[in-house]
Amino acid sequence: MSYTDWFEAHGKKHAKIMEKLKHKSDDEVIEYFRFENMVKNEPDFCPLYKDNKKCHDYEKLNCYLCACPNFRFNDNGFRKQENRTLYSYCEIESKDGSQFISDTYIHQDCTGCIVPHKERYIKKNFSRNWFEVMNKVKKG
Repeated sequence: MSYTDWFEAHGKKHAKIMEKLKHKSDDEVIEYFRFENMVKNEPDFCPLYKDNKKCHDYEKLNCYLCACPNFRFNDNGFRKQENRTLYSYCEIESKDGSQFISDTYIHQDCTGCIVPHKERYIKKNFSRNWFEVMNKVKKG
């Protein structure tokens, strides 16, 4: 699955949940997206939910910003680096991020970073439209 395919499909899943929550306050929406609640009430939102597994080792994981507004991707690649194509990177160069590097590609690895999963960060960047929050992610 390409980044674009995942991005579009995830945004649609997010919008369906938001439609159910349209009468909730912003704080109630953010609370709804807490990992424990999502596993119970939205099992199809994330493939990890079926195993009650978190994508990040963080006690207060919030899934509202599954995918990060600081992530950048281009399915065609940004540029070559030493015969490898860079397909994704972190705009803020998080010290907790890393890269998957092979002989031919480079992809951002966000598993060590919890920036978008903290409720303080979500409140600061909140929009009821996930695509609006994520508007800088897709490049090219």
